[in-house]
Amino acid sequence: MDIKFNKNEDHNKLLLSDLKKRLVKVKLGGGEKSIEKHKAKGKMTARERVNYLLDPKAKSIEIGAFAGEGMYEQYGGCPSGGVVVKMGYVKGKQCIVVANDATVKAGAWFPITGKKNLRAQEIAIENRLPIIYLVDSAGVFLPMQDEIFPDKEHFGRIFRNNAIMSSMGITQIAAIMGSCVAGGAYLPIMSDEAIIVDKTGSIFLAGSYLVKAAIGETIDNETLGGATTHCEISGVTDYKAKDDKDALDKIKNLVDKIGDFDKAGYNRAESKKPKENPDDIYGILPKSRADQYDMKEIIKRLVDNSEFDEYKEDYGKTIITAYARIEGWAVGIVANQRKLVKNAKGEMQFGGVIYNDSADKATRFIANCNQKKIPLVFLQDVTGFMVGSKSEHSGIIKDGAKMVNAVSNSVVPKFTIILGNSYGAGNYAMCGKAYDPRLIAAWPSAELAVMSGNSAAKVLLQIETASLKKRGEKITKEKEAELFNKIKSRYDDQVSPYYAASRIWTDGVIDPLDTRTWISMGIEAANHAPIEKPFNMGVLQV
Repeated sequence: MDIKFNKNEDHNKLLLSDLKKRLVKVKLGGGEKSIEKHKAKGKMTARERVNYLLDPKAKSIEIGAFAGEGMYEQYGGCPSGGVVVKMGYVKGKQCIVVANDATVKAGAWFPITGKKNLRAQEIAIENRLPIIYLVDSAGVFLPMQDEIFPDKEHFGRIFRNNAIMSSMGITQIAAIMGSCVAGGAYLPIMSDEAIIVDKTGSIFLAGSYLVKAAIGETIDNETLGGATTHCEISGVTDYKAKDDKDALDKIKNLVDKIGDFDKAGYNRAESKKPKENPDDIYGILPKSRADQYDMKEIIKRLVDNSEFDEYKEDYGKTIITAYARIEGWAVGIVANQRKLVKNAKGEMQFGGVIYNDSADKATRFIANCNQKKIPLVFLQDVTGFMVGSKSEHSGIIKDGAKMVNAVSNSVVPKFTIILGNSYGAGNYAMCGKAYDPRLIAAWPSAELAVMSGNSAAKVLLQIETASLKKRGEKITKEKEAELFNKIKSRYDDQVSPYYAASRIWTDGVIDPLDTRTWISMGIEAANHAPIEKPFNMGVLQV
């Protein structure tokens, strides 16, 4: 091991340590005092409910753990978007579980809560996965109702999705484990089956105070919409549970009897661990996002037996295209090569940049994977497409458009891991969030933006200094340096992987060593949903 490897390793392990500290904080939800008050009511926390429901010792992944981080600080924040979402196994069946965290503003829905719930439903719809709702929510967060209530991607879309999933035959089970009011009352009742916890669960369109104000009727919440009312009088709910664990046990029993699913038929062999040590990733991945490295060394530590078959190895070298297996699943890998390479003409090409030949190769490879029904894995460390007169005259826009077209129209499941840079159109071509990856995750080393903080700061500095000069201000070197640092600092905050994760531009920030689990569970989920249309690139043929 050389000194550079050791420095990289130290840096990346510090990033990993920061990730773990952030996760510890996030898992406290509304904080220890809120948790104590919640438990005093005889209720389990959202995370305890999810963990009890999921099969012990089975793998699981959390979606959107950092949703809402750094947002809504004027209201005290909204850790994890006030809802816990996990993909895991219940009685051996892969499911999505969504649990309101009532320790965060009584489980109220912020704008990011709605976005995260819709993302959970999107995963269930795309993969035909059963979805389980553990409901404990005060409804829409009223100070922000205009940002969560009326639009297409707002609160009401949840119930539309309930109906769509029902028509698709996707199992939905809900447990009312606390408050469930107003429009939110439709979610559990639009599910296939609804369980309500006696004395702690309640469901109604309007609570007792609003009923009194609206029609003058005096009634308590339990009589209005408790478990006895809805299991014995209204028939709104299907099962009464004595406590949280009883409700969760009932869900387990219901899931246990779900029939098998039609499979997409993705190829899987016996899983094998990488021969090369995955821990080496921390030393290979450079500390600086500008430094070069060999992406093939990363791939060797992600794929089974550290083996892959490279497609067009000596052509379009700034993108690696290869067939491999991850935990037994056959995959097609599209990865940005991050070291300087030489093309057939003897010209040097910058790592991380997409050139004409690289785009052409990637397009052909994506088409091949669709032809052979092989899921695609994108490993992003991309600065963008090559610019300049030579590239423009060679038709880089045309070749880039073909690659974007292939990614857009791909019918096999796609999975995206952002290792380092994810800038500009490179993010799009390498299957960024806008291109419907089934799962998208970032390593702590990732950066997502239109361009790097350094480049953006230089551009913005030119604009700022020109504006100041027009107003007659003199710009000294010291003043210019001060402005540059201020602009870069602000921009750097926005390229952070946590900034992206807080807004659900990615599904999470993960330890690089968890990458194989994310991709494997993602393909297993995708195998629930047979491909329903042929691959077709339209007028942009290869």
